[in-house]
Amino acid sequence: MTDTMIFRRMEKKYVISQRQKDRLLNVIGERLTPDEYGESTICSLYIDTPDCLLARNSIEAKETNAAYKEKLRLRSYGTPGRNDKVFLELKKKYDGVVYKRRESMTLSEAMNYLVTGSKPFESQIMNEIDYAMKFYRHPAPAMTVCYERTAYYVKNMPALRITFDSSVRYRPNDTALEEGSHGKLLIPDGVYIMEIKTDGVMPPWLSGALGLCEILPASFSKYGSAYVDYYFGNRKGDKIYG
Repeated sequence: MTDTMIFRRMEKKYVISQRQKDRLLNVIGERLTPDEYGESTICSLYIDTPDCLLARNSIEAKETNAAYKEKLRLRSYGTPGRNDKVFLELKKKYDGVVYKRRESMTLSEAMNYLVTGSKPFESQIMNEIDYAMKFYRHPAPAMTVCYERTAYYVKNMPALRITFDSSVRYRPNDTALEEGSHGKLLIPDGVYIMEIKTDGVMPPWLSGALGLCEILPASFSKYGSAYVDYYFGNRKGDKIYG
């Protein structure tokens, strides 16, 4: 995984149980290899407008099957110090295809940019991120979402990745990444958000394994779900997962 990244890929999400996860790995495990980060704690600081426009757009896209949505976030692997590397990301999704722009910098550089708008350096990706920041009129840190991830890629098919996220938690206050990965639990223990990421069509052997394990696609936005849980207490009666 490179520090600077531009890519286009398909992503499918699934909400699965421990039993389904274990069964799937039993079926396809021999085809998988842990990726660069393997087991990691991922922390994402979501950037949004004062009225949480990006979170609301994500929720509306789910409810209306809208073709387009995007997110701005600052990501770390583990708890970073001020001089540790983090990743500033612009993630867009259009008609089921994900486009990501990602640039690495120190946490200190990233936070200075978010506060002052002064770019830490010049690059094509940094300019694209800066354009989005200006389009949304300089959004600010809104919520931190953390989770445990186990990540694999398929042998001889490095573009095909499968990840399992658990213990998804969030905090709307004290959002600084250096404050750690604590937060309110968003989904129960034993529930996993599985993602299959590929640059093409899913191979038949993987589709067959999903069918065998009775695993079906399910829309789930970590940030959108955290927004609903925090601001509305899930009082609509809708499940925020599954």
